[in-house]
This record gives sequence, C-alpha cells and structure tokens, in this order.
Amino acid sequence: MRARTLVDLSAPLLALRLLTAEFAHLPAPTVEVSPIYPERLELTFHDDFAAFEVWREALSIAPESVVHRVQVGGQTNVLRVHATFAGAELELIGYARVPATARVLAGAGAVS
Repeated sequence: MRARTLVDLSAPLLALRLLTAEFAHLPAPTVEVSPIYPERLELTFHDDFAAFEVWREALSIAPESVVHRVQVGGQTNVLRVHATFAGAELELIGYARVPATARVLAGAGAVS
C-alpha cells in the first residue's frame, strides 16, 4: 500500500473548511482527520452533551440516529452519530460523566 498524501484527505478537509465557514459560531470540537480513515471527519465533544446536540441539530441529523453507550465501568456516557457532509463521512462523538448519584443508584437493588 502506498503512503497516503494530504490530497487523500481532501474530502474531510473540505468538509472541515465548509463547517468552519458555515458554523463558526458553534462550540469548538476536538477535530480528527486521519490517513487511517481518509474519508472520515471526526468531531468530538468532551464533558459537553450540549455542544454535541447543538452540532447535531445544526447539521439536521435525526435524534433517533444517535447511539448511546456507557463505558469506563459505568462512569462515562457516550453519544455517537454518523452522517455525510460535503462528501465526507462525519462522525460526532460526545462524552460526559455519568452523575455520581446515577452510579450509586445502579447498584441500589443489590440484596445483602
């Protein structure tokens, strides 16, 4: 396999440029473009589901497309959704801590 060049990342980089122009007023995500997945643009939001939701709504991604998971032993909520934008595979990911009371309540039904 040949080494990828910057031109191989043109779809996600163009999408990022268009997102920057159209949605500059939205919260800044962590942005990832990788030669491993040359068609993908990943926008990640840490400790902020509100920012994830603002972007999801701005991009007109249906709420029922969002997948929710819990990781790190029940300590972290994860929202993930895939869409297409300007020819790139767009992935939005949101992370937020599970509130401490929810973690305690999850084990509250244990029998002593």
